[in-house]
Amino acid sequence: MNQQKRIEILTRLRDENPHPTTELHFTSPFELLVAVTLSAQATDVGVNKATAKLFPVANTPQAIWDLGVDGLKDYIKTIGLFNAKAENVHKMCRILLDQHGGEVPESREALEALPGVGRKTANVVLNTAFGWPTIAVDTHIFRVSNRTKFAPGKDVRAVEDRLEKVVPKEFKVDVHHWLILHGRYTCIARKPRCGSCIIEDLCEFKDKTDI
Repeated sequence: MNQQKRIEILTRLRDENPHPTTELHFTSPFELLVAVTLSAQATDVGVNKATAKLFPVANTPQAIWDLGVDGLKDYIKTIGLFNAKAENVHKMCRILLDQHGGEVPESREALEALPGVGRKTANVVLNTAFGWPTIAVDTHIFRVSNRTKFAPGKDVRAVEDRLEKVVPKEFKVDVHHWLILHGRYTCIARKPRCGSCIIEDLCEFKDKTDI
């Protein structure tokens, strides 16, 4: 795919959704960090249902630490892998309290040192909480980037690196939200909805549908 086509795709996505953001519900960097950590192998809808009960009771590192692991599990037991996630979030809170004054660090290295936080989660927090031009590649972005030929790559890191190279600076803060939403609602996994896609004429996917 040539760069002119990429810029047109990004322009159309921006025109349709000028201020995209995550569909996870949060009101602080800490709430976002917890929500993203819980969202691994789970849906945003499922996470939001759990955090709607958790956050009014405990939405700071100290409050979640005070809940204890078992107390936290009671709030997130509807989410997949909740046992391991409760352990990680509880340990995370202790580290935030001991090493970061109870605040979420604005540092990739510090974020990735937290239990349960990998590169993708760190990218989401840096982007959504702090406005960094990071690109968190999930399954939706991986699929859209490869299917459309926008930024093909054999694994998520290869796609991230490719996106970093081909996405112009003016689009970088928002591009991962646009691509996630596009993959979630239009360029879906089993049968993409090409007939209702605003970038269908620019996409280089060969087996387009009429949906």
